[in-house]
Amino acid sequence: MIHTEIGQSRLLPFSQRLRNLPWWAFLAALLGILFAWHIHTDRTYNEIFQAILNGVGITLYVTAIAYSAALVLGLLLAFARLSKNVIVYQLATFYVEIIRGVPALVLLLYIAFVGFELYVNALNALGAWLLERGWLLGLGEHFNTLRLRDIDNLTRAIVALVIAYSPFVSEIFRAGIESIPRGQMEAARSLGMNYWQAMRYVILPQAIRNVLPPLGNDLIAMLKDSSLVSILGVRDITGEGRVGAARTFRTFETYNIMAFLYLSMTLALSGVVRWLERRTGQGRH
Repeated sequence: MIHTEIGQSRLLPFSQRLRNLPWWAFLAALLGILFAWHIHTDRTYNEIFQAILNGVGITLYVTAIAYSAALVLGLLLAFARLSKNVIVYQLATFYVEIIRGVPALVLLLYIAFVGFELYVNALNALGAWLLERGWLLGLGEHFNTLRLRDIDNLTRAIVALVIAYSPFVSEIFRAGIESIPRGQMEAARSLGMNYWQAMRYVILPQAIRNVLPPLGNDLIAMLKDSSLVSILGVRDITGEGRVGAARTFRTFETYNIMAFLYLSMTLALSGVVRWLERRTGQGRH
């Protein structure tokens, strides 16, 4: 009887470890390996995969550039939302609330075809004004002759994603900064630091550590939403897949591979986010 109880007590931790294993990840990895093997051995799948693979670099490029810029703009918006200046606060709040209320696809089309047209018209007017007064003739000539078609769709798509995601990033930063006790700022100011020094050396390092997991989740969301840029003709994964499906009529194989590529990248990023959560302790409850 005693030996039985001892054996059960030894088995309990092992069964607990088995229960906590990420079995879903093992299943997903097994299915991924099987599908990758099928792509390698099936000629049709292999040809489609090679064609779509050309868009992976564009997808990663768009995501990296747009998210990096969104981080910078989002941090500036967070400072503006925390500002005691009424005008700065109201303008930042207006921007955040308006942009967050518009769907990403609508915002992408609006910025690409309306926002950039207004931008080009403004530069044309500025160029004409400079030429009339004989100031900065080279710059004035460049602005005056600029046309909307001179701005490529990739640039428009990246700017649109930056504008679409910066309000969400700003709210993450704002919540992270506000989560730091006020005593931290008061202690830093009592040591002789000004506001920006205290923010840079005391508040922000702690706040960024707290918001790394949600920022990682936003990066994953942007990677998926980068597929929207294909509507502007950008040859990312989705763009290459749409062109390939229209040319070969192999829609089943094409969209299977597109889903596989996006799923592989998002699962890899999710693993990195979970690793960051464990490193920073934010994943513990």
